[in-house]
Amino acid sequence: MNSKISLQKAIISLIVIWLTLFVMLPNVMIIVTSFLTRDEANLIEMTFTLDNYARLFDPLYLKVLSHSFYMAIIATALCLVIGYPFAYIVAKMPIKARPLMLFLVIVPFWTNSLIRTYGLKIVLGTQGILNKSLLALEIIEKPIRLMYTETAVMIGLVYVLLPFIILPLYSAIEKLDDTYVEAARDLGANKLQTFLRVTLPLTMPGIIGGCLLVLLPALGMFYVSDLLGGAKNLLIGNVIKSQVLNSRDWPFGAATSIALTAAMAIMLYVYYSVGKMINRKGTM
Repeated sequence: MNSKISLQKAIISLIVIWLTLFVMLPNVMIIVTSFLTRDEANLIEMTFTLDNYARLFDPLYLKVLSHSFYMAIIATALCLVIGYPFAYIVAKMPIKARPLMLFLVIVPFWTNSLIRTYGLKIVLGTQGILNKSLLALEIIEKPIRLMYTETAVMIGLVYVLLPFIILPLYSAIEKLDDTYVEAARDLGANKLQTFLRVTLPLTMPGIIGGCLLVLLPALGMFYVSDLLGGAKNLLIGNVIKSQVLNSRDWPFGAATSIALTAAMAIMLYVYYSVGKMINRKGTM
């Protein structure tokens, strides 16, 4: 019994040490850096300032931030439109067929998303697979320019993040009690009414959770914008990367990342509050 308790304490201690060294300390360093001053020679000068956060309200950065949210929201909506029907169909399949479909959803995670984004360039290029196929089918007369456009960035975000919304949606739909659907039909509701008034509200936690899993990463996926969108389709992640690696302005880059983290924390709090409210209504 004592050896079991000692093993548990050792495992917990290792986890605490790991989280302290590689999660808490780096975040504390970023927070501290965000309140310091840039120095040309040493990168950081130990002088307290709030100018880094004040710069976030510059019209230039506000425009990038608003564009980032616009792109992330559109990508999230597209993932929801594509992912919900797919998750619903998989959840209603025979039990033996579901693992295979979920395996096919998870397979892309085995390849780095950066490599998959490079692969999209082969598909979307002027001489890429998509254009050659459309030309061969005589659907178009000349190649469509997709690369380095907002459309290409949107396709990249949806392609990379779609599995993140399918899995929570599948989990929510699979747990749906069919007796509620049967009761709605017995009361005279058609398929659309049953979906809008029963299925959709009961799967709302999965919808909100999946949307957050797409929305939050989409704000910072700078490599998708770099590879597919060019300089005119920046995300907030591009600003952070540019400030840290190119401009060498670590304090402002840290302040930008903290602001992004704060926005994510607010969204997670909203998700928690909405989920709690839905659960409260469900128990009434």
